[in-house]
Amino acid sequence: MAKPQKTFACANCGCVYTKWQGKCDDCNDWNTISEQTAAVSGAPKGLSKQKGSTVSLVSLNEPVVNAPRTLSGISEFDRALGGGFVAGSAVLIGGDPGIGKSTLLLQAMAALALKGEDCVYFSGEEATAQIQMRADRLGLSKAPLKLGSETSLRNILTTLDNGPAPKAVVIDSIQTLFADHVEAAPGTVSQVRVCAHELISFAKRRGIIVLIVGHVTKDGQIAGPRVLEHMVDTVLYFEGDRGHQFRILRAVKNRFGGTDEIGVFEMTGLGLQEVTNPSELFLADHNTREPGTAVFAGIEGSRPLLVEIQALVARSSAANPRRAVVGWDSGRLAMVLAVLDARGGLGLSGCDVYLNVAGGLKISEPAADLAVAAALMSSLSQSALPQETVVFGEISLSGDVRSVSQTENRLKEATKLGFARAIMPKAKKTGSHGIKPQTVARVGELVEHFFPDA
Repeated sequence: MAKPQKTFACANCGCVYTKWQGKCDDCNDWNTISEQTAAVSGAPKGLSKQKGSTVSLVSLNEPVVNAPRTLSGISEFDRALGGGFVAGSAVLIGGDPGIGKSTLLLQAMAALALKGEDCVYFSGEEATAQIQMRADRLGLSKAPLKLGSETSLRNILTTLDNGPAPKAVVIDSIQTLFADHVEAAPGTVSQVRVCAHELISFAKRRGIIVLIVGHVTKDGQIAGPRVLEHMVDTVLYFEGDRGHQFRILRAVKNRFGGTDEIGVFEMTGLGLQEVTNPSELFLADHNTREPGTAVFAGIEGSRPLLVEIQALVARSSAANPRRAVVGWDSGRLAMVLAVLDARGGLGLSGCDVYLNVAGGLKISEPAADLAVAAALMSSLSQSALPQETVVFGEISLSGDVRSVSQTENRLKEATKLGFARAIMPKAKKTGSHGIKPQTVARVGELVEHFFPDA
């Protein structure tokens, strides 16, 4: 029989090595590589000649029964999930420490329990008395939610198998669980993979909703093997800045709904409160527009969202001017600055540039290019944009302003909040929204607006 082969794996990214080393070449972390022993079977290569069972096949045109949804009682949570929980699904929730993951799940499970559903909350990081004190502080002490403090996977599965299956189970967190048949410490790649596989298989077999909390690395990715995100049905990231009270629940993977859907919450003394109209929170008083600001009409998933972009341009005598970006891609800012220099002749290469997205929101869509350019020009010329004006559009390297998707939804949201003018690329159909559109085809047209004598 072959001897067990020793391998070494990184606890953060799961990269496997044949020998130990201090630094992981994949994630550049130190002292995260540990030894793992993988059992090597003595069976010959290839499948045995024993026949397997026949797989039942279905036709593509057969009628499909939609999976029933269970509403959590928190509409913003249901929006991020794509309309609610699906029976037998596994949901992975990641986020920075202290961002509110446990609070959100405790509120969601308490709301389900108050509706008569059987819900269980297992915590490997807190005692049941700590969870009870938190529930009392949040006003949830009367919810018939079952609590447990356990880190053994075998004990958890035995408890859930004893009696009727609950509706939903929370595991907080997957990095604290351990399977006693795996010779590795909790939180390692082997333990996380095995525990997640057993929990997901149990959820599919019994039709239970399993919500798994995952720790994140310093880069913001969920710690453990990457296969963990492939195994679950839905991956949610809880984002936010400690300096702001707003929290964003973003779906990056969803087998039962759309991705990039967001739910917006506000952290208060009574827990997480839903924000039904986030555009009003991410906007300052748009009746008094200052130089260097522009209102961007963006789209997050299926939700239109208006947010203020702030820019500051200051002349610098340094050889390498400073570039500071908060809430946007720094590489995208460098591209916009290069286009404004090459196609608009603004000479921003000798200026310090500071860019900020108000409210702690992070924007990733390229439709914010034109709003960033407008904010930069407004700061450089010290002339504010007209009041009640929104800006959106994508800038190409040639200086052209390209059209973006969902123009109708952007204009509808702007109209609802009292905006009357939009600087935007030419669209095929804009409809009648009470907004006066000012279309721009090239960046030079926007430069002429701020620098008419150039």
